[in-house]
Amino acid sequence: MIQAFIFDMDGVIIDSEPLHFDVDRQTMAYYGHAVTQEDLERYVGMTNPEQWAIIREEYGIGPTAEEIIAYQMGRKIEELRLAELEPIEGIRELLEELKQGGIPRAIASSSPPVFIEAVLEKFGLRNEFDVVVSGEQVPKGKPAPDVYLRAAELLDVDPARCVVLEDSKHGIDAAQAAGMRCIGYVNPNSGNQDLSRADLIVGSIGDIRLDDLKKVEGK
Repeated sequence: MIQAFIFDMDGVIIDSEPLHFDVDRQTMAYYGHAVTQEDLERYVGMTNPEQWAIIREEYGIGPTAEEIIAYQMGRKIEELRLAELEPIEGIRELLEELKQGGIPRAIASSSPPVFIEAVLEKFGLRNEFDVVVSGEQVPKGKPAPDVYLRAAELLDVDPARCVVLEDSKHGIDAAQAAGMRCIGYVNPNSGNQDLSRADLIVGSIGDIRLDDLKKVEGK
């Protein structure tokens, strides 16, 4: 029996990847480097500290990762507040269906806690989740399983009885490494992501129903 449903956030609950790509390109330009979205797609699903540690080394950027992130997050929070965004179509209905089915819900996102809370506050979703975990609050970010295992621990459920909703290769690898079942959501705005390891792939959040979760669990 399914004991919990765990959501990634960016690209799953809100279509925020374009915002992330745009601000990350602005951040790189601020530090003197022009990059494309395609250059950044391989970092989707990673935490900020891990992403910028790699980028600093590859591009020879002088400031520390902490300094880069401070600049980047200030821009992202401001962009989020101004953005005319809504949760991805079907998310509110899925949350309600899970609630009616008595299935606990969690967020396990690579975004920093401050960004997660800003998203939940903007869309009035904070009370929809029993547990919220950031990849920056565990030893290793995705594709390591830590953030998903922590969510299961806080929910007091068996990881093998959890279903995850993800839109990135790193996220799906993390869910599988945690021993969880995973639904891959094809979000074109998340870039070219390999979702082939997902147990089920959907093109619309509205396609996910409790019966589908039972099928995923049975694989």
